[in-house]
Amino acid sequence: MHNISFVSQTSPYIRKDTSTKRMMFDVLIALTPVVFFSIYRYGVNALSRILISLIVFVGFEALYFLSTTRVEGYDFKDKLRNKLKKYTINHFSAPAVSAVIYAMIIPDQLNLYVVFMGALFGAAIGKMIFGGLGFNLFNPAALGRVFIALAFTTFFNGSYGFIDAAAGATALSTTFPNVLNSYSLIDLLVGNIPGSMGEINALAILFGLVYLLVRKSADYRPILSALLIFTGLSVVAGFTLHPNLVFEYVIFQLLSGGLLFGLTFMITDPATSPVTRPGRYIYGLIIGSLIFFIRIFGNLPEGVAFAILIGNLLVPVLDYPLWANNLFNKKFYIGYSTTFILLLVLTYVILGGFSI
Repeated sequence: MHNISFVSQTSPYIRKDTSTKRMMFDVLIALTPVVFFSIYRYGVNALSRILISLIVFVGFEALYFLSTTRVEGYDFKDKLRNKLKKYTINHFSAPAVSAVIYAMIIPDQLNLYVVFMGALFGAAIGKMIFGGLGFNLFNPAALGRVFIALAFTTFFNGSYGFIDAAAGATALSTTFPNVLNSYSLIDLLVGNIPGSMGEINALAILFGLVYLLVRKSADYRPILSALLIFTGLSVVAGFTLHPNLVFEYVIFQLLSGGLLFGLTFMITDPATSPVTRPGRYIYGLIIGSLIFFIRIFGNLPEGVAFAILIGNLLVPVLDYPLWANNLFNKKFYIGYSTTFILLLVLTYVILGGFSI
């Protein structure tokens, strides 16, 4: 009779030859081209906002760890020493990743107080309220970004006299195809456009994506699924709205806003993604379609953070043991392909392709 042992472990649940430490540092390395570009373009503005984000995310996690970790000790110094022994590199690297991602999805001239409040909300409500490292339901960076967009609207609506800079107005704010008169597709690729600090240089983001995929520190399934549905919906919209500029329209949608950044550094967060492989394809389908619908039919020019948070909220449903499994069966293929096709048809109908 074999002895079976059970190991108590928090997410992220890694099922390959890697570790949380390696994964977090790989993400930080992958973010390096984006961070360097933001500093090159925005200088002190970028540095100050990155530094504030790091101090808040890393510092708050450390305070939470020290205040909630229970250890034995003779006195305060002895207990503190024992707590610090349990403080691992993951308690630094994980919040550092959230901090850098958060800094990269905000505009360079956003008020420092607002930057601080968004980081604090993301760290406290997005992560620590659920129990800290590995237990968070929502992506902390996305939650912090959405919070300041809703709670500090006056900093984003032009009341302070710098709407484009403060709000991080993107190329998506300009109607297509008029936007092509101001920005070429090459501008979109190299970051010669307005927008949040780390979202505008598609080339730098793609370098990071390739690194993560080669290192197997990011699951390609949600990325691929989200890109497929978003591209498919963009093709349908292009043929319906701009039949003579379909290629330009699709490339513009892919390279504009925070799509690539969100799919590279946020949708792949292992703590907030489904556990199963089929679930991750469905997760990508949900987020990719939500980004498109918010962008095309919503009041916001960009909706990556909102889409990711909605996707996070649905992860427990995708992971529900009654139907969640790690096998690709006929039911999955039929359901996935049917949903994919229905979304394409629905988009075509809504955009006026034909009436029903």
